Amino acid sequence: IGVGLVGFGLFFILFGILLYFDSVLLAFGNILFLSGLVFIIGIKRTFTFFFQRSKMKGSSFFLGGVIIVLMRWPLLGMLLEAYGFINLFRFIP
Repeated sequence: IGVGLVGFGLFFILFGILLYFDSVLLAFGNILFLSGLVFIIGIKRTFTFFFQRSKMKGSSFFLGGVIIVLMRWPLLGMLLEAYGFINLFRFIP
């Protein structure tokens, strides 16, 4: 279920970008992506992943971007999400 939700979430995000940042598709894709992540690794591990001290900057930009997309500002929200995603998933030893 989780992998399917993440897959559909990514599909809706890409489809929303292709349709010139359609806010409804982007919001739906973000919700599906985050819920799929919770289904894959669990609520506790998702919470600890996003709220580690070293990843707080990336998490705040990513989750803030999701909130801004939900408030119907898709371009600004996706820019914030992209910056947060890069900060979350870069591996610096």
